[in-house]
Amino acid sequence: MSVVPTSGLEAGTGSAAVVTAVSRSAVHTFSKQTQLYIRLLTGLGVEGDSHMGETIKHRSRVARDPSQPNLRQVHLIHSELFDELQAAGFTVSAGELGENVTTRGLDLLGLPTGARLHFAGRAVVEVTGLRNPCSQLDRFSPGLMAAVLGRDQHGNLIRKAGVMGIVASGGEVWPGDAIEVELPRGPHRPLDRV
Repeated sequence: MSVVPTSGLEAGTGSAAVVTAVSRSAVHTFSKQTQLYIRLLTGLGVEGDSHMGETIKHRSRVARDPSQPNLRQVHLIHSELFDELQAAGFTVSAGELGENVTTRGLDLLGLPTGARLHFAGRAVVEVTGLRNPCSQLDRFSPGLMAAVLGRDQHGNLIRKAGVMGIVASGGEVWPGDAIEVELPRGPHRPLDRV
């Protein structure tokens, strides 16, 4: 694997990739509260978050098979999505869509499966796939689910509600942390929903 300068992966902001907010919730709520910092635990997720654990914690998935590995330990959203949603008339801020880490200057949706995000040289999250938007978005704000879905030039569905990952190396993540991307070797597989 090789670390790639984030300038090649920016979302047109003219700045390096950075963490803008961190959030967690000890209970299963749609939104998470912003924090001063969060601590990631290797192989488990965000300390004190309801989705922390080696096996899946998403309630509907637990009902089907509670022994599934937890590929959704950390949820990341690019703050550029909030800019897009606000331009469309929605009021959304960090943590309100359930993410643990809010970023700016990084094309999260364009990352390949297995990309590793290094946060200020402390913690590392390996990207496992896309968040699959659900109807809770519309309960938060009517019409929001449709707003986080799109189509590419070939008519393929684009899920814009962020990416999911596992904690490859634990440590603290703070707003303002720089993010470096480590791409996997070999042919890159595009992200799919997890």
